[in-house]
Amino acid sequence: MSANLARFCRKAKKAGALGAKAIPAESVVTAQWVRYKCQYGCDGYGGCLTCPPYSPTPEETGKIVEEFDTAILLHGREHVNLTRIAAELEREIFLAGCYKAIAFGSGPCRFCKECDVQGDCKHPSLARPSMESAGIDVFQTVRNNGFDIQVVTGYGCEATYFGLVLVE
Repeated sequence: MSANLARFCRKAKKAGALGAKAIPAESVVTAQWVRYKCQYGCDGYGGCLTCPPYSPTPEETGKIVEEFDTAILLHGREHVNLTRIAAELEREIFLAGCYKAIAFGSGPCRFCKECDVQGDCKHPSLARPSMESAGIDVFQTVRNNGFDIQVVTGYGCEATYFGLVLVE
């Protein structure tokens, strides 16, 4: 499995991720306050099927994470669509025989100009909830695994983005 994990990490980097690292799933932290920040801090709340209130709750996500031993943490910058990379990596991992692979993206969904929250997703093979929309404490999870992450304090600051693929 570790040889496959290294191969999957290389594929993620080749697809545009700045970094990809196999991590223990137990290092992924979920918390109630994260979803609260989506509801009361993001103007996209309720605007797409991958965001709250449609995305998994922190409790649901925590239970899912407990079913896995390993994950791949993806690191990127704003111009890279980590959600696409995570979803494509999930598919590749699934086709390699790890049928339980589950991906979480980064930030709001960008596959449609406007999401029809009353209908079906137009991009179900690519759209995934972001880590934060599913209640994952991205800051603590990232720091638990040796990546540097800082709060963006202004428009001139460069943001970093993270995605996750659970692997079993």
